[in-house]
Amino acid sequence: MPEIRSDTVLPARREEVELHTADGLVLVGELALPAERDPVATLVTLHPLPTSGGFMDSHVLRKAANRLPALADLAVLRFNTRGTSSPRGTSGGSFDAGRAERHDVAAALEFAEFHDLPHVWLLGWSFGTDLALVHGRDPLVEGLLLLSPPLRWSTPEDLRAWGETGRPVTALVPELDDFLRPDEARERFRALPQAEVVGVEGAKHLWVGENAVRRVLDEVVARVNPARSPLPTTWP
Repeated sequence: MPEIRSDTVLPARREEVELHTADGLVLVGELALPAERDPVATLVTLHPLPTSGGFMDSHVLRKAANRLPALADLAVLRFNTRGTSSPRGTSGGSFDAGRAERHDVAAALEFAEFHDLPHVWLLGWSFGTDLALVHGRDPLVEGLLLLSPPLRWSTPEDLRAWGETGRPVTALVPELDDFLRPDEARERFRALPQAEVVGVEGAKHLWVGENAVRRVLDEVVARVNPARSPLPTTWP
């Protein structure tokens, strides 16, 4: 059987979507669903910093949408936060350093709720992890999956507030991260007692390379739909 490679796109129902924020913006995105079944859980993804090149097609999030509907029966919602562009288009508004982006997170969760998407988890990467920690404490959200969290905009108070929810939080922290490495991450996440900090040997902030991507996606699926973990590396 052919090996799943970096450019592999597996079958799914893919739909271009628009999200509407409470402050009147239209955000562009895509929803990917299993091709022939209902999803068992949902990933609402929050991309890296747009002023440093992050967008809905940042490679780990794009590969999650390309693979996980087929491999793990997951729905994957990706979108550009305000002022961010990708081949899908440009979302309205302008970057606000994580402040007005609270409306973007809320719009994505409202979309998931309106479309009856099940068991919603926030999957944030870098800047997206701060959006999840600061703005993601919605009753709809069952847990957080944090890739390369810099803890730049999120405060100890945000971590304590998440701790009080009791909902699961997993942080995947690269051994060679540019901003926050595993030992410091474990210390700073002490304010969030249920946080699981997973140090990933040899990985860097951008999770470059197929081995790094597979590790991320395996860790995500192990928490969101463990029955489909570990993921296969081939597709018939």
